[in-house]
Amino acid sequence: MAERTLRGSRMVTHSLETEEHVVPSERQITAYVCPQGHRTELPFSIEAEIPPTWECRCGEVARLVDGPAPEDKPEKHQRTHWDMLLERRSIPELEELLEERLTLLRESRGEKPRRKRTA
Repeated sequence: MAERTLRGSRMVTHSLETEEHVVPSERQITAYVCPQGHRTELPFSIEAEIPPTWECRCGEVARLVDGPAPEDKPEKHQRTHWDMLLERRSIPELEELLEERLTLLRESRGEKPRRKRTA
């Protein structure tokens, strides 16, 4: 049944536009080489901005042959949970909160409250 419903129809679409009066832009071939020695050649329009790096098929970053060195982006320090906590609270505040929570925990277990430590 499926063969009958698809008979005579095309599964792909075709554009009705022709290539008459169409002038493609001029191209330039750029070459990239990765650290493993793979060479990739890509066509770019002459008007296009050529990227200094390209991802190679092996996953490495390939550099433009005879091109400028890519700019190193400053590495951003990854904020940890502790860093974000210190932005909101000071160490004495955190020690006070810890002591309050420990007191509540000990009371829920039925333990006697401990005396505060003196530093």
